[in-house]
Amino acid sequence: MSRPTLTTERLVLRPFALADAAEVTRLVSDRRIADTTLNIPHPYDESTAAAWIGTHEEAAERDEGLTLAVTEGPSGRIVGAVALSINRPHRRGELGYWTGVEHWGRGYATEASRAMLDYAFGTLDLSRVVAHCLTRNEGSWRVMEKLGMQREGRLRQHFVKWDVLEDVWLYGILREEWRALRSAVDPYI
Repeated sequence: MSRPTLTTERLVLRPFALADAAEVTRLVSDRRIADTTLNIPHPYDESTAAAWIGTHEEAAERDEGLTLAVTEGPSGRIVGAVALSINRPHRRGELGYWTGVEHWGRGYATEASRAMLDYAFGTLDLSRVVAHCLTRNEGSWRVMEKLGMQREGRLRQHFVKWDVLEDVWLYGILREEWRALRSAVDPYI
């Protein structure tokens, strides 16, 4: 799979480069990011960021995933990331995202995720996309709901975050549901 650049009204979603490691570290080092995500460690350093960025190209080449930097269109400044893990045999993807704390509340996660879902259901021809979040992460599950994803269940004590068992919400959306939502906005889809 190629690593595309996707554009939205305000954002450019592009492949990460190793040169982005310092900015990723700055954004992700805020403990609030690690506290509300499933897989981001704390503390977070530049070597961790570089190692993470280094996994993206190979995952895309294996057709297992796509991770893109979410940047402000005019400035090119990184504000977060959006990712899609891919399970081809089951035509399914898993959406993930994070946004730097200083950019919370601006709708960037929703806008970037919408573009990733367009890519997942269009170019990649997936049938279903799921997403998970800690039940206490209201900001994340609100993004999923704005995307039209349905809450499908609560996975009790599904994840351990800093030695605490956490419940997780499971959300999902089918290609037909996505197309119906998008065609209501743009009849040419």
